[in-house]
Amino acid sequence: MTGKCVLVTGGARRIGRAIALAMASAGANVAFTYLSSAKDARQTLSDLKAFGVPALAVRCNVCKEKSIAAALRRVRASFGGLDVLINNAGAYDTIDFERITARQWDAMFATNTRGPFLTSRLAAPLLRTRKGRIVNIASLGGQRPWASHAHYCSSKAALIMLTQVMAKALAPEISVNCVSPGMISTGSSQPTAFLHHVARKTPMKRAGMPAEVAAAVMFFASGPHFITGQVLGVDGGLGLES
Repeated sequence: MTGKCVLVTGGARRIGRAIALAMASAGANVAFTYLSSAKDARQTLSDLKAFGVPALAVRCNVCKEKSIAAALRRVRASFGGLDVLINNAGAYDTIDFERITARQWDAMFATNTRGPFLTSRLAAPLLRTRKGRIVNIASLGGQRPWASHAHYCSSKAALIMLTQVMAKALAPEISVNCVSPGMISTGSSQPTAFLHHVARKTPMKRAGMPAEVAAAVMFFASGPHFITGQVLGVDGGLGLES
């Protein structure tokens, strides 16, 4: 990835941060967006620069077209172009089906589906000139029905379909693939009892780590450009369970 220019949306924390750090450790110039995590963004930016590569943090709301366009202009001005786009910014919520409001439904889709669509569409001209790549971060929830996550699961299922549509629409210049994590341990805020419960159901008997999702993203970012329209699960086999 030496010399490649990468943009990670939602890259200040958790999985996005792990992806950004993996890219920088491989020699890429890394830009990432954040919205409300300014303190985390400053720390991540410092950690990226420690790898000796150019790095950029850009405040951006992926639900708003003008905000995305402004972020991409900054990336282009700083790096001269774009080779890899990682659509990682996302929302997650647990709500019983009959309690989901129209506003909550729309907000989930605005971040998880509309955001990647807008960012990819606006970034396509930059990516096309460099035979670039797009990697979307979906979820096992987009492939399995979770009763208390109707809006989340539906938005991620739509993102998986969007991946496949874009793979056809943007070929042959741009490859588009998707990484679909299962239960990933991203910090102490997650209930330990819940993680243990899911781990018992997972064939690998543990939750995944952000670095393992990042490794899957690195495969699509640096592997054969001929691979496109694929969904790679990082779930320890949880998706195999009924």
